[in-house]
Amino acid sequence: MSSCSPQADTQNAGPQSTPTPDATTSSTAVNIETLADNLRAPWRVTVLPDSGYLVTERPGHLLRIANGGMRTEITGLPDDIYVEGQAGLFDIILSPDFTDTGTVYLSYAQGTKEANGTAVLRARLMGTELVDGKIIFRATPTKDTNAHFGARMVFLPDGTLVMSLGEGFAYREAAQDKASHLGKIVRINVDGSIPADNPFALVDGVRPEIYSLGHRNPQGLHFDGVSGTLWAHEHGPKGGDELNIIRGGKNYGWPIATTGIDYNGAKITPFKSYEGMENFVKDWVPSIAPSGLTIYRGTLFLGWDGDALVGGLKSRDLRRVDLEDGKFVREYILLEDLSARIRDVRTAPDGSILVLTDDATNGKLLRITPK
Repeated sequence: MSSCSPQADTQNAGPQSTPTPDATTSSTAVNIETLADNLRAPWRVTVLPDSGYLVTERPGHLLRIANGGMRTEITGLPDDIYVEGQAGLFDIILSPDFTDTGTVYLSYAQGTKEANGTAVLRARLMGTELVDGKIIFRATPTKDTNAHFGARMVFLPDGTLVMSLGEGFAYREAAQDKASHLGKIVRINVDGSIPADNPFALVDGVRPEIYSLGHRNPQGLHFDGVSGTLWAHEHGPKGGDELNIIRGGKNYGWPIATTGIDYNGAKITPFKSYEGMENFVKDWVPSIAPSGLTIYRGTLFLGWDGDALVGGLKSRDLRRVDLEDGKFVREYILLEDLSARIRDVRTAPDGSILVLTDDATNGKLLRITPK
């Protein structure tokens, strides 16, 4: 079964997938420094402005990791985190005014096996405790599956918050249903209210939070401030992972158009593209099961400016996607010798690359620099 299935997202996949013809091993030699190990299914790393990192662990833990490696568990997480399969604690991002207020935003699976969905908690980080927690968003309707939550978040320059939402695996048609949050990217204000300029804010029968639709399970989301572009990638089924430029009001095709097929080999749709729906910038066949995304704007890796770095859960490597003016040029493979499922990838302020490897008991936070 493909790594984009619910089971493979949370378990060790088998042999590495065959690289696509346009992917070649990178000639860039790198240093790999372990900043922390023995992490429990780590999901997101966020750099703190004063020093150190916040790392979420999917089973429901939030860690503060100092530069020297000492870790402290943060208390005050919500008590209704649903942990099973792919469900659990997901993303954490800092408010633009974090230095003054300590405000953070966390996404997590809320509810029960029978009725769950992605929720966003706003809270303040005071020392080692989250305080003043408030739920500002809940995906509607709830679902009874433990897969495809999406849950990546990013701020746009106007201060609005954008989050990806998966279609719950068993509800693929919901990705085209504007009355459902499933299979969408949503945009909200920091208090959970609706931005007046959302593309469907005034349309009857449509969830006003919807920013884009037709997504399967987007586990990478990044706003590139240099180009002013919102990027996302998402898991396909068996093949058909996609890297996309996200534009408000647009439809990204799932399940009407995809280059993937179903897990049993059957066609999902006869269409690889469809009129009125956005085309991907890059797809992966076979799947790499992408997770984590950054557009590199650092100065340590020469020639990488504006390229996408994508973690691979199934491919067990890091992909550098060479981009020129928003178009795919070529692809390079890094960190393949680690043979580790890569859950998250970020650019640190110093231009180094932070990577989280996904393992139930020995996930690692790595710092990558050029030799």
